Amino acid sequence: MPTLTVLPHPELCPEGRTLEGLSGSTLCEALLDHGVAIEHACDMSCACTTCHVIVRQGFATLEPASEEEEDLLDKAWGVKPQSRLSCQVRLARQDLTVEIPRYTINHARENH
Repeated sequence: MPTLTVLPHPELCPEGRTLEGLSGSTLCEALLDHGVAIEHACDMSCACTTCHVIVRQGFATLEPASEEEEDLLDKAWGVKPQSRLSCQVRLARQDLTVEIPRYTINHARENH
């Protein structure tokens, strides 16, 4: 099981958090399962950018993003070269450190 380190986010995870993810699950699912309420307005169907994260450590170990994911990331707020949609990142055995950007393109937060 990979260890996921979530860097502090003012609303979603003020103190930061370290958690264990299940290999084969998505990063978004792992965050939600451990109480990090990351937005996922499209219900994890790769149709929005609200679950955008920046992978600060472990990026090179991930499967490459699909063309569809890369096209969506072009619309994300604060995109970086290590940006991914957490609903599209499948966890393997490698540890990851992620940062959740402060803002999304949503004008209002979804209540999932």
